[in-house]
Amino acid sequence: QVQLVESGGGLVQAGGSLRLSCAASGRTFSSYTMGWFRPAPGKEREFVAAINWSGGAAWYADSVKGRFTISRDNAKNTVYLQMNSLKPEDTAVYYCAVSDYFSNRAAQYAYWGQGTQVTVSS
Repeated sequence: QVQLVESGGGLVQAGGSLRLSCAASGRTFSSYTMGWFRPAPGKEREFVAAINWSGGAAWYADSVKGRFTISRDNAKNTVYLQMNSLKPEDTAVYYCAVSDYFSNRAAQYAYWGQGTQVTVSS
């Protein structure tokens, strides 16, 4: 069992930045992939970014590439999502999740946090 708690969401103007955090407990953090997802029209959860167990590989959705950066600190059992140049269309609840696979598919993530709201005003 894994528990995930997201934080760092809020209200920001377009062009601004936010850093989301996701603290994990209940399992060896350094052994699995961490991902970030958000709801999107026609999809239950849209892939945003993922990072492998070591932090040596990252994967981004095209819509956030060059603006968002995912990172992890295995000593703190925490994964981060640095979001820069935010746009109104980035407004969503952001969820972190755990997977045994380095994947962009929500179905391959077994544990999910409760989400943190990000609102970008124009």
